[in-house]
Amino acid sequence: MVDWDPFRPDSPDSRTMRVFLSYSHVDAPLAAKVSEALEERGLEVWNAERELLPGDNWAAEVARALEESDAMVVLLTPDAANSPYVRRDMLYALGAKNYSHRLIPVVVGDRERIPEQQIPWMVRRLPWFELDSQHAEVQPIADAIRSHA
Repeated sequence: MVDWDPFRPDSPDSRTMRVFLSYSHVDAPLAAKVSEALEERGLEVWNAERELLPGDNWAAEVARALEESDAMVVLLTPDAANSPYVRRDMLYALGAKNYSHRLIPVVVGDRERIPEQQIPWMVRRLPWFELDSQHAEVQPIADAIRSHA
């Protein structure tokens, strides 16, 4: 009989943490960089640009991904702040137990450009990470997600 520890990454019962990435479609190139960088750090990222195919039931696929994810990273740009879809994602995460302490707002670029009145008040009270739009330095984001695993 083989001994195994369910908290070791190579244990049969362990699984990779799943991250739902929420962003405006305008920010898709940056979202691709962030997805790749988080995946390089051992996280599984659901990115709509990559996951949704022509003919898919978009609403059903997004709903499934939201339900199955363990954390949400929201890329906050002026476009994202004005997106009803990004707002819907944040509101879902605020009420879902699977996202407890794992809703990670990431402001991209100058925070002063984000219309904060468009961000749910509870999200405005969370610690925000900052990200340069040219570089996807996500180690602190990955650490924050794992710290509440």
